[in-house]
Amino acid sequence: MGKREHVDAEPEPPLGDSRAAVLEALRAHGPFGVREAAERTGLHPNTARFHLDGLAEAGLVQKEKGGSGGPGRPRTLYRAVETGEGVRSYRLLARMLTSLVAGTMPDPSGAAVEAGRAWGSYLAERSAPYERIEPDEALERLSGFLSGIGFESRPDLARNLIRLVHCPFREIAEEHREVVCPLHLGLIQGALAEMGAPLSADRLEPFVEPHLCLARLSRPGDA
Repeated sequence: MGKREHVDAEPEPPLGDSRAAVLEALRAHGPFGVREAAERTGLHPNTARFHLDGLAEAGLVQKEKGGSGGPGRPRTLYRAVETGEGVRSYRLLARMLTSLVAGTMPDPSGAAVEAGRAWGSYLAERSAPYERIEPDEALERLSGFLSGIGFESRPDLARNLIRLVHCPFREIAEEHREVVCPLHLGLIQGALAEMGAPLSADRLEPFVEPHLCLARLSRPGDA
């Protein structure tokens, strides 16, 4: 009989700045819904919902039904809860699902890019109609978007790249970079498309240093 690996429940990783801001607002002013979370934190509503649901999955927030104030279904409210009732291991779940994609998909990297594009488009804030965004501003917006979903993002305007110093999925990416890194490239491409940015994401260079990845972009007219 083979040795059975013991898997301990993992402690929750530190919250990123945006997710911590959502949790702090909930503790101070909750319960409230997605719209108020966005207003209190300055996040796009889809990004606020992403963080609220992530907090709920981590056991830090509880969902409940609130009054609709009119016809239709009751809206969902989020309430901060006390921790200590047990530890969930979503990192382990992510590792299992990533292994499934890597082992069963005929083209895991292509599937990951497409999934990333869909999520990037969903989470990014669409530019106003007829709004013209200059490349430098687009690069700054993209960096802010990436920071909002858990990366530590540092734009380099002169070299048309973004330095990703902290990857929120680094341990999983080290095991399955053929899935996680294309997913991140797709996120960037989807966000740029939603913003109407005059930039294209050419490639993502993973782990050029132990804690550094580079997202390389191009501007119109670049050779």
